[in-house]
Amino acid sequence: MLKKISFFIFLLISSFTLLFSAEMGKYKYSDFSKPKKCGMCHRQIYQEWKESMMAKSFTHSWDDVEYFKLALPHALKFSKVAGVKGGCIACHSPIAFLSGDIPPKSPNAKTRANEGVSCEVCHNITGTSKKTPYNFSYTIKPGDVKQGPRKVSDAPHEVHYSPFLKTPEFCATCHDEASPYGAWVKSTYREWKNGPYAKEGTTCQDCHMYKGPGMVANGKFRKDMYHHVFHGAHFRNKLRGAVDVGLYVNRKKVYAGRTLKIRAELFNGKVGHYIPSGSTEERMLWLEVWAIDSSGHKFSIPVKKKGFKGEKYTIANSKVYAYQAMGKILNIKGFKGLKRDGDLPDGARIFRKPFLDPDGNMTICQWYTAKNTVVDYRIGPRETKVEEYVWKIPENIKSGVVKIEASLYYSLVPSSVGKFLKLPKSEYTPMLVNRSEVKVKVLK
Repeated sequence: MLKKISFFIFLLISSFTLLFSAEMGKYKYSDFSKPKKCGMCHRQIYQEWKESMMAKSFTHSWDDVEYFKLALPHALKFSKVAGVKGGCIACHSPIAFLSGDIPPKSPNAKTRANEGVSCEVCHNITGTSKKTPYNFSYTIKPGDVKQGPRKVSDAPHEVHYSPFLKTPEFCATCHDEASPYGAWVKSTYREWKNGPYAKEGTTCQDCHMYKGPGMVANGKFRKDMYHHVFHGAHFRNKLRGAVDVGLYVNRKKVYAGRTLKIRAELFNGKVGHYIPSGSTEERMLWLEVWAIDSSGHKFSIPVKKKGFKGEKYTIANSKVYAYQAMGKILNIKGFKGLKRDGDLPDGARIFRKPFLDPDGNMTICQWYTAKNTVVDYRIGPRETKVEEYVWKIPENIKSGVVKIEASLYYSLVPSSVGKFLKLPKSEYTPMLVNRSEVKVKVLK
C-alpha cells in the first residue's frame, strides 16, 4: 500500500514539474520557421503532413471544442487542473506553448498556434527529460540545425543525425500522459512497450510513418522515404480491418421458438497497442450482433454477460447517464449528464477503459480523471476476445433464411457527446471496422 501511495505522489509531483520542464515561454514564434518554408523544398512531405492529424492537432473540431469549451474554463476556475491550461497546448501546439502564447486564441483567429505539430517541432526536438517519457517531456532547440533520421545528408541546411527521432520514446513524449490526479490517461507507448511488437523491434514509425518511395526534396528521390501521413484511428482506411471478426453458430438449421448459440471472435492482429488507445475516455469501439429474417426484420441480440468486475461499463445501456462533469464546467444547473453509450443498441459489447472523475462519474474530461483502473476491456495487441450470445428465436418469426450479422464499429466520441457539443457528424458517426455474417435456416 505504501508503495502505491508513494507512486501516486510521484506522479502528481512529476506531472506538476513537467509543466515547466518544457520551458514554456522561453522562445518566440519567430524562432520557428513556418511549415510553408519547409514545404518549398520538401513538397511531398509537406503535402502529406498538411493532411495529417499532426497539422490539425490544434484546429481539429473536437480538439478545439475540448480545449476552449471544457479544459480551459475548467483550468481557470479549478486550481487542481490549472496545469492543463498550458499542458494541453504543449502537445497540440508546441510552438504556441514554447512561445508563451497561453492560452492561445481559438483557431478562428488564425494565429501561428494553428500550425499544430509542425516540421519545426519534431525536427528541433533533441531528446527527453525523462527516462520513460510522458507529459510533453521533450527537450527542444530551435535554430538552423535540424534533427534528422539519417547519418548522411546532402540538404542545403545543416542536419544533425538523431537516433532519438526514430524511437518510440520520441512519440511517447506526447502520446503518454498522466492526469493531475496521477491516473494514466494516455498510455499508447507503454501498451506497445509491454506488448509483442516491442520485443520484435517493430516501432511506432514503422506503422504510422511507413518507409517507401518518395521525393524527400526537390529533385531528390528515395526508395525509403519516411512518409508523413501519420495515419491512425481518424482515418477509415487505417481503421478498416484492424480487428478480424469471426462469427459462428451451433447449428445451421433451427426451429422457431428454439435457442441459437452464437460466438463472435475478435482478433487484434494488426495494431501494435490496445484498441482503442490514446484518449480512451472518449473513443468508442463496440460490437453489435443482429439477426435479419427473410422479410428484412431485424432483431438485436444482446451479449451474454461474463461476470467480471466492472463489466457494466462494457455493455451498452440506454438508461445509464454519464459525463456529469461537463455540467459543472459549463455551469448548467441540474445537469444529469448524457447517455453514456449514445445511440448504441442495448446489449452491445463495448471495448473500453472507463475514466472516472473525483465524484465517481464516468468522464470524457481526461484531465479530471481520478481513477481508471475499474476495468480495462479493450483489445490488446494479438489478443482475441470471445463474445457469446444466446438468441431465443421468436415463435412468430418468418420462416426461411436468417442472416446473423456481427459488426464492429468505432467512433471518436460518443454520439450523445457529439450532439450535445454540436460537433460535426463525422466526429461521432460510426466507422465500420469489420463485419462477419453467417446464415441459418429457421423452420416451423
